[in-house]
Amino acid sequence: MDLFEAFEKRHSYRGNFLDKPVLREDLIRILNAGLMAPSGKNQQTTEFVIIDDKKLIEKIACLKGANKAVQQAKAFIICIIDKEAEAIYEGFSFQIEDCSAAVENMLLAITALEYASVWIDGWLRVDKRAEKIADLIGLGKNKKIQVILPIGVPAEQKSQPGKKAFEERVYFNRYGK
Repeated sequence: MDLFEAFEKRHSYRGNFLDKPVLREDLIRILNAGLMAPSGKNQQTTEFVIIDDKKLIEKIACLKGANKAVQQAKAFIICIIDKEAEAIYEGFSFQIEDCSAAVENMLLAITALEYASVWIDGWLRVDKRAEKIADLIGLGKNKKIQVILPIGVPAEQKSQPGKKAFEERVYFNRYGK
């Protein structure tokens, strides 16, 4: 699948997954796509944990309020940032931006490899779910789980939801029409 086809096909998948594994070599390819993302001043601040151990997957899947994708995931990729980010440019840190760029690259790689996923962060913030997962993976107290990607083979083919027209969101040379 070429890059522009991946852009068109990528969508947030919250449905059922087939009972098929996500190959470890594919997880490595997906993660390498994340590692190739740009980062502020090339500091490469985001760290990751790939979860493909069935017992650990089950523990995450059982957390309260999990959607179908989390409940049925065959693997997870967890994106980690520092709780207290060090300023790297004019007093600013770019860890969230770095993590976001990596996640988008990985979502496109997931799509290109014909798996599906959904960017999950809000769910992590409720009922100390991020902290519970952090304990499961042995994450240090100075680190924070920012995003988790549940990954699997989709049971249903869905398409990207409609997007606003180009003209509604893009302007040349000056904001507004």
